[in-house]
Amino acid sequence: MRLEGNGHNGREAVRVLAEGAFSRAAGAPLIGGNRVRLLKDAKENYPAWLDAIGNAKRQIHFECYIIHEDSAGREFAAALIESAGRGVRVRVAYDWMGGFGKTSRSFWKNLRSAGIEVRCYNPPHLDSPLGWVSRDHRKMLAVDGEVGFIAGLCVGDAWVGDPARKIEPWRDTGVEVRGNAVADIERAFAQIWVTMGTAIPEPELAGEAGGPAGGTSVRVVATVPMTAGMSRVDELVASLARKRLWLTDAYYAGITSYVQSLKAAAKDGIDVRLLVPNGTDIPLLRPLSRAGYRPLLESGVRIFEWNGPMLHAKTAVADGHWARVGSSNLNVSSWFGNYELDLVVEEEQFAREMEQMYLQDLTNATEIVLDRRRRVTAPGEPPHRGPVMTSGRGSAGRAAAGALRIGSAVGAAFADSRVFEPVEMRLLGAAGSLMFALAILLVFLPAILVYPAVVVLVWMGGALLYRAYKLHRKHREDSAAGDSGARIGPAARQREEL
Repeated sequence: MRLEGNGHNGREAVRVLAEGAFSRAAGAPLIGGNRVRLLKDAKENYPAWLDAIGNAKRQIHFECYIIHEDSAGREFAAALIESAGRGVRVRVAYDWMGGFGKTSRSFWKNLRSAGIEVRCYNPPHLDSPLGWVSRDHRKMLAVDGEVGFIAGLCVGDAWVGDPARKIEPWRDTGVEVRGNAVADIERAFAQIWVTMGTAIPEPELAGEAGGPAGGTSVRVVATVPMTAGMSRVDELVASLARKRLWLTDAYYAGITSYVQSLKAAAKDGIDVRLLVPNGTDIPLLRPLSRAGYRPLLESGVRIFEWNGPMLHAKTAVADGHWARVGSSNLNVSSWFGNYELDLVVEEEQFAREMEQMYLQDLTNATEIVLDRRRRVTAPGEPPHRGPVMTSGRGSAGRAAAGALRIGSAVGAAFADSRVFEPVEMRLLGAAGSLMFALAILLVFLPAILVYPAVVVLVWMGGALLYRAYKLHRKHREDSAAGDSGARIGPAARQREEL
């Protein structure tokens, strides 16, 4: 995006001010000297990834929220094993919750047996009752310090599709980066790798960096839990956009401050568009997600639902100059709870490619509007009394977004802060009935609720005491060794497991 000023000096001053604001908000400097290639869907991303893995000479760093044990997953496993057999240092990181039920222990054992270093982020621990909240949601690949990939894609057959069975691939977006920014992509991997064990030696990260490769300036935004770096960037973009802001998101559940930013932009005449999935295999979530559209639609934000099986991309493009591609969704989990990785590109040519891709996506989408009775609907959609089942997938993320929407609805009801949709009225009735039922149980059968509460309190108290004991023990060990920096965390826990 571009900011206007009075005269050359004014424009330059505004540009410098905006650059500083983005750098502080994202915690990521603007890096010049890069070449960036836009990759659409698995048909463009997977071959580029596999080609880079096959041509690796020194090291491969691969981090993926989910790697399915299916045809696509086995193809990547074979490529990684082949590279390791040629003497390439291969490191793989995946998320425990993302991989749960999707990949067997034997899959990871085969990789380790081939000499590949595999680490799992944040498996459950009794001494961390709420540890499941933090996830490694990143999707990246970096090879030899020369080429890096950042994407919304995980690895699995769903992204490939099955033409023989007429199953369309998931819609997703990634980027290939060559140049100075690859070093920052490598360091983002090293940042989370050290939370699970020993750090990557600095000489390996410096290594044989590729150096400048083009004239594109980018930011590598590597967010960590509770820092909200991408949240600040998203709100800043919504505030600074002057002509248009086009968003694509897989699991949209905007918080109040972000919704207000989008509403304010639309009311100011900015062309704000939001493209989201239509399909879900959880019937309640579709109308529940639509309930969050109303305040945006009333402010002039245009919302579109993808007509394919699943839209999994997380992208933004503003004013034909600024663009973002990566793993961050527009919801609380991505903004505050997860490790995420996004590439912000500030170049007209790349932004134009993003806008053309966006317009092409809209040809396979249906615009959502408010009907004459101010209800959220799609033109031509048959009326129905209850939620419908569609063919989409991606239930885990949709469930998380739906839970956020439920909490928002209940909170808004207590505060009387907005108008509700019919589906929310049914939801509030169910929530109210549940609260009354719990109250009656407390009066007549208090033990039913007291005993579980006691168990939870004992668990949490015991976890804190155990953590304090481990800190105390490590402090004594470090003191004896002359090291005063006592600390215990995921890295130490991972080493104990390994």
